[in-house]
Formats: sequence, C-alpha cells, structure tokens
Amino acid sequence: MDRLANHRHARLDDCRIISLNRHHHANGNLTAVNNGEELPFDVQRTFYIYDVPGGAERGGHSHYISQQFIIAISGSFDVTVDDGDMQFTYTLNRPYQGLLVVPGIWNRLHNFSSGSVCLVLNSHHFDEADYVRDYGRFLELKRNVID
Repeated sequence: MDRLANHRHARLDDCRIISLNRHHHANGNLTAVNNGEELPFDVQRTFYIYDVPGGAERGGHSHYISQQFIIAISGSFDVTVDDGDMQFTYTLNRPYQGLLVVPGIWNRLHNFSSGSVCLVLNSHHFDEADYVRDYGRFLELKRNVID
C-alpha cells in the first residue's frame, strides 16, 4: 500500500489497545516487548515524552508509513485518534498496555497527569517527510483531494 493509500484507507478500527505479557514478581513486575512477537511491526525507534506542562498537548499529526505503539509507562494521559470522519479517545494508564496507532490516523496526546511518562515504539526511524502536521492537509488526504 502506498503512503497516500494509508491515509485514504485507515480507520479508527485499525487502532487498538494491545496488552503485553506481565511477569509478576515479589520484588516488582516486568513487561517485555520483543520484535516480531507482541507488535505487528519491528521497533526501529523508541522515544519517551515527560515533564509535559499542565494543559499542554503532544502529537497533533499523522504518519504516511510509520506505526506507533504508545504506552503510559507512568501516570496517565489521553490519546485521541481521528480518521477524518470519527474520533475516539483512549485513556492510557497501565504500563503493560499500549495503543497501536496505524499510518493515516491523526493522533493527539493530552490530559497528562503530573509525573506521567509516555513511551512510544515506532516502526520507522525519524523522517520529517513521514509526518502530516497540518490537520487541513490530513483531511484533504483522507478525502482523496490530493493526487
């Protein structure tokens, strides 16, 4: 599927919560992510977001090709996903669950609790050309206005 087709065909149903295996121990729990097992992509890039000021938002973009798996490692925050027709908001607050966000879905992270940490596992290395950062352009892509 080409990069524009990702935008045209992605729907909210393509995004989903994935629960990771938890290993319980008396001295603390452990959750692991292995390439090719828990996620539908191999992780090429990992980053985390923290110290988000009250009322601030992150995200506000979609991707042409990258998939993301977003986890609240500590605290909580909301992720609103948007396919151009509908929106849905997930509250992430468990370090063993994350939200899979596919290409062609606009996402916005907001409502960060104090001290929250957001971990993002990405299917591709950073490439600015992979981002759609203007919501109007995103809607044009969704409606097949752009060739």
